Amino acid sequence: MAPTTANKELRSSENLVVKDPFFGFLRRKVTAKQILPVMTGQVNPFNKTSFSAAYKSILDSRKKLPVFGQKHEFYEMYSNNQVLIMVGETGSGKTTQIPQFVVYSDLPHTKGKIVACAQPRRVAAMSVAKRVAEEMDVSLGKEVGYTIRFEDMTDPGTTFLKYMTDGMLLREAMNDPLLQRYSTIILDEAHERTLATDILMGLLKSVIKRRPDLKLIVMSATLDALKFQKYFGRDSDNLAPLFKVPGRTHPVEVFYTQEPEQDFVESAIRTVLMIHRAEEPGDILLFLTGEEQIEDACRKIKLEADDLLNQDPDLVGPLTCYPLYSSLPPQQQQRIFDKAPSPRTPNGPPGRKVVVSTNIAETSLTIDGIVYVVDPGFSKQKVYNPRIRVESLTEQPISKASAQQRAGRAGRTRPGKCFRLYTEEAFMKELEEQSHPEILRCNLANTVLELLQLGIKDLVHFDYIDAPAPETLMRALELLHYLAALDDEGHITPLGSLMASFPTDPQLAKMLIVSPEFKCSNEVLSIAAMLSVPNVWLRPPNQRREADAAKALLTVPDGDHLTLLNVYNNYMQNAHIKNWTWDNYLSARALSQADNVRTQLLRIMERNDLDLVSIDDEKKLYNGIKQALVCGFFMQVAHKEGEQGSYLTVKDNQVVALHPSCGLDVQPEWVLFNEFAFTTRYYIRTVTSIKPQWLLEHAPTYYELGSFQDGGMKRALRALEQRRVVSGGGGGRKAKKQKKFA
Repeated sequence: MAPTTANKELRSSENLVVKDPFFGFLRRKVTAKQILPVMTGQVNPFNKTSFSAAYKSILDSRKKLPVFGQKHEFYEMYSNNQVLIMVGETGSGKTTQIPQFVVYSDLPHTKGKIVACAQPRRVAAMSVAKRVAEEMDVSLGKEVGYTIRFEDMTDPGTTFLKYMTDGMLLREAMNDPLLQRYSTIILDEAHERTLATDILMGLLKSVIKRRPDLKLIVMSATLDALKFQKYFGRDSDNLAPLFKVPGRTHPVEVFYTQEPEQDFVESAIRTVLMIHRAEEPGDILLFLTGEEQIEDACRKIKLEADDLLNQDPDLVGPLTCYPLYSSLPPQQQQRIFDKAPSPRTPNGPPGRKVVVSTNIAETSLTIDGIVYVVDPGFSKQKVYNPRIRVESLTEQPISKASAQQRAGRAGRTRPGKCFRLYTEEAFMKELEEQSHPEILRCNLANTVLELLQLGIKDLVHFDYIDAPAPETLMRALELLHYLAALDDEGHITPLGSLMASFPTDPQLAKMLIVSPEFKCSNEVLSIAAMLSVPNVWLRPPNQRREADAAKALLTVPDGDHLTLLNVYNNYMQNAHIKNWTWDNYLSARALSQADNVRTQLLRIMERNDLDLVSIDDEKKLYNGIKQALVCGFFMQVAHKEGEQGSYLTVKDNQVVALHPSCGLDVQPEWVLFNEFAFTTRYYIRTVTSIKPQWLLEHAPTYYELGSFQDGGMKRALRALEQRRVVSGGGGGRKAKKQKKFA
């Protein structure tokens, strides 16, 4: 029987028995009693090979997961409902087991369909896909795969269970609005309320009405499920069904500090070492906010733990420290699951493992053996200020829900302890109940472009689970209009559709698209890749002078963007030399990632028939690169005001200074910047000097002088415009460019 016919019969009202080439039989309403024999048989139904010994031992451990004990209830609810809201504590097994239950029930491979499980984080998508492939005894990248930005580990012919970031699923919807490839979509970690997950919920709420055959499961780790039930319910009286899975947690004792801590990183390190000296055996999980902070803490903890071990090996055992953050390579991420080190002597104290992580370990990953959690109470969050058009990554206090999630990590294997490095009063009175959804605190330009590409024209009345501020939407539309991605009526232009095909910010996409006109697309491609990865410069605390000297040798005085290009070119020329990156204080991991990103962007350029060109004349090449940068980032420009070295941002009139990491040898009158940072004052970072006439030539609408406040910037632009009029200059190039994409 053809798969489509089988599927049709499965949906019929009769309780028919359908022959299936993989399973032999399948009743309309699948039960765990029917599927368990298939899971415990001798032959793997998905690749027709014998199950390995590892499969059987893993299956035994899977049966101990809380969610496995509720498979009967899950199959009943999954069979009877199109939408299912699921709540389960981290560690209940929902992320690994529910997609497998769905695959055994839905049999997507017999219908040419795929089951998708969308994750907010790349780390989770990669690590969980690897684990599930092992549990199903199939090949990662074949039957089970993952897709993240700039990396596709799937096979179009054989993959039927795909883990992916929510952003990648949203991008797929741009080309396939009804997501016809999928039979079931699972939105995991919905409580994190990332921008992409929120938009996906709005889209899928519409799609399931038009596709009765598509099933949707929304999974969350918190008990705030009522909001999701109301959102996906037919009305206020008909809530979407809820499937609850209990956690597997033990009691956790929570300790607070008596006084607020001045330096939470130093306090966290002291607390970890105190636990290592004084507490019973058990691994430690420490939450910090970013890569640099985590690596520095790991180094200090290891040094001090080694000193303790050498001073008194009978008192403390060996300690290993593992970092965990999103840009860490997969093989290094996997080390967090290693066992704690063995005692140094047969009867000596046992070893201990410390994992120092961002909030990835809060809900996205479960690390067995954690007994102690150290929680300083901060995480890094994007915050967008639409008034001054600035998005910055800042350390923010976590919510009460996040604090509870962190504490819960300590009670997975036995009773644990959580050390909160803030006062109980601060927890009760200062922390918000829930984290603010990302849609309420970030720049929406990329999202608006994706929604318009999806054909959603009424952005104000789109069915958001939490609607963004109108001002944020207006700023996004304004930016896209100035970039010529939208016309005067707010409709997406051909240029806008082309920009939407790039998985980057709209400004970066515009820069790439126009670069062939300036004969520098090869170089701009490299710069775009370098701007899409973490910071490539290493600056160890004890080698800062040497790191700065190494950086100076690679710096191009004209601008940081050109320096990034020079670093990438040197990396490619010296890739065969061992330790070249280390000797030059560069991150091999970030540069390797940049090379991978460049390859992916190159394919998109070729697919869109965008020429890859260069010119030999260095001066002309650098001017071409700068003009391409201006075409994308003309709104991120600052003008030098007075002799004090301060700059004023265009139109927003924000007083800023060049960041100390900037490589310019002088302070030019006009600069273009990529990042806006706030520490002790406002700084602009990744800065390049530009000529003001390029602003008038390539962004004449934005640089209409009537919209500028009186001041040095307006006077400088007016004098320049008058000189251009006298000399007969005009906006011919811009007019031709607009016509080309019309």
